[in-house]
Amino acid sequence: MRNRADADRIALRSALTVSLSRRRMFQWLALPAASILVPSAAWAAASRIASARLWPAQEYTRIILEGPAPIAYQLSMLRVPNRIVLDLDGVELTPDLAQLPSRLQTSDPYIAGIRIGQKGPGAVRIVFDLKTAVDPQLFALAPVAEFGHRVILDLYPLTPVDPMMALLAEGGHDPAATAATAPAPGPPAGAKSSRPSGGAAAGQRPITIAIDPGHGGEDPGAIGPRGTYEKNVALAIGKKLKRIIDADRDMRAMLTRDDDYYVPLATRVQKARQVQADLFVSVHADAFRVPTARGSSVFALSEHGATSAAASWLAQKENSADLIGGVNIDMRDKAVAHTMIDMLQSAQINDSLKAGRQVLDGIGSVNALHKAAVEQAGFAVLKAPDIPSILVETAFISNPDEELKLRSDRHQARFAESMHDGIRRYFAQNPPLARKRTGAG
Repeated sequence: MRNRADADRIALRSALTVSLSRRRMFQWLALPAASILVPSAAWAAASRIASARLWPAQEYTRIILEGPAPIAYQLSMLRVPNRIVLDLDGVELTPDLAQLPSRLQTSDPYIAGIRIGQKGPGAVRIVFDLKTAVDPQLFALAPVAEFGHRVILDLYPLTPVDPMMALLAEGGHDPAATAATAPAPGPPAGAKSSRPSGGAAAGQRPITIAIDPGHGGEDPGAIGPRGTYEKNVALAIGKKLKRIIDADRDMRAMLTRDDDYYVPLATRVQKARQVQADLFVSVHADAFRVPTARGSSVFALSEHGATSAAASWLAQKENSADLIGGVNIDMRDKAVAHTMIDMLQSAQINDSLKAGRQVLDGIGSVNALHKAAVEQAGFAVLKAPDIPSILVETAFISNPDEELKLRSDRHQARFAESMHDGIRRYFAQNPPLARKRTGAG
């Protein structure tokens, strides 16, 4: 090991330093790669990491460190082998932080191992051994709701999966077919298809439905009296709806998330546009401060305020999901600039109201309706300018009886089937190419 004088000289010569952990001993190396640095001189005493969490998914793996005070950090990348070094300054090695390696799953797509050591007084080093090279994104979040100060490290693949190519590969479709005319739906809802699953006939583009399971990852959404998480219910119903749509001879579906991780609101819209979706359906479970509220609802976007105080409140609550789920501001602003374009918004809203009416009628066959009409408010996730978009509140998770339905596999399937019925009725009356499209951007 090099002596302290050597280390000091290297530190003065270059701020780009990393370490390799060997039996909790550290050797200092000058780095040729860039580091991400947050100055730490303001912290006189060590902060405590109250929680360390991992959210693995194929789309990206998220590491979250949370504490009661801001956390100073520096990130460095090393190659051969691929690894990332995260230095925390003004931090002590707490038991919760020390348990982070034990939370790593062998199925994690990007992290092979995690090593943690106390680098010095008030300094901790975390080494992430990687399975492959990644594109890391590191950012901090101010306290919100029940969360304290968070440092978030997202590990993305160097070549992100293209939603359209993934959809084509999944369904076995020819990319050239996506430009072909989409067919009108076949038999009415409930009729059995004689054509195998996988979409429309050769040369025709299947009707594409973007299914958006709300919340995910750090953001649980509403929580029922029995501890049911809205994010889990939304994903379960969304997956069932996808299976039903994929089995439909004229349709195919994509999920904006297929696991327990958070997707920013603008990114959900962007994914739908990338697959040239003909309809965007965001799946949620409602909640209210009193347990007697009950029933299903469907919402569309509004350009001129909400149709009710409740709709306005719900939109504000759903739009705050990015604060809870954790979004890199730089990435979000780029996505917003790309998606929030003002074209054909009135036509989109008109189509959304038609689709919402059919889905509301469908879901009303399996559950009481909270409101008999499609409501409107400024939901950020419904702002694709060229895709009819609706948000479905399947039931009130805050109502003990409806929470039981949302937890039931049978009732989840019935919700999904009823939404599919409404979707088919909408497209039977409104073939996709009857609307002028602006393209997937």
